[in-house]
Amino acid sequence: MPPSRQRLSPAERRAQLLAVGARLFAARPYDDVLMEEVASKAGVSRALLYRHFPSKQALFAAVYRQAADQLLAETRLDPADSLVEQLVQGMDVHLDYFVANRNAVLAANRVLAGDPVIQTIMTNELDALRARLLAVLPLADDGSRAAVSGVLKSWLVFVQVLCVDWLTQETCTRAQLRDVCVGAVLGALRPLLAEDPAPEWPPRCSPVRDGGPGQSLRP
Repeated sequence: MPPSRQRLSPAERRAQLLAVGARLFAARPYDDVLMEEVASKAGVSRALLYRHFPSKQALFAAVYRQAADQLLAETRLDPADSLVEQLVQGMDVHLDYFVANRNAVLAANRVLAGDPVIQTIMTNELDALRARLLAVLPLADDGSRAAVSGVLKSWLVFVQVLCVDWLTQETCTRAQLRDVCVGAVLGALRPLLAEDPAPEWPPRCSPVRDGGPGQSLRP
């Protein structure tokens, strides 16, 4: 049975619809989510749902924008932490979301890849992350800042593509994926900085066994 109708303020109703939409987009592929079901789960009429969100794409965009804002809020770049600690924490926050919301992430990056609103949301998040990283790196001058900014922009796109591919086919463990991403940016930044930003990286690896690659000891 659908939930009983509740009187909510417009802001409360919008938040409720976003929560229902987020659950459905996380649980199913984008094409399998119907606006009629969103309305039913929320206990509202389709007309009311469409007053808040005129299309399924509009609802998904609002859900994804909310998720991007939350990810930025949870990504801690604390100067008291080492660069590696900050990178690992940021990667873990995003991977937690990607794994829990696989269908939504694949929808944004595959099904709706050409949607300008979705692309703007993702671009804005990547730009915000790049600005935060620039603020904590030891940059000597404007020239090095421009070079590092370009590296970070490319690295963030690399991470996005790699993580989406990994959600499609898990060719390595989550810890290995995270360490590949962290190692990639550290390796790219080292030639551009006067000081090694992470002398403790790479982490110690276990011995090679049976001809296979060593495994990171990081959790």
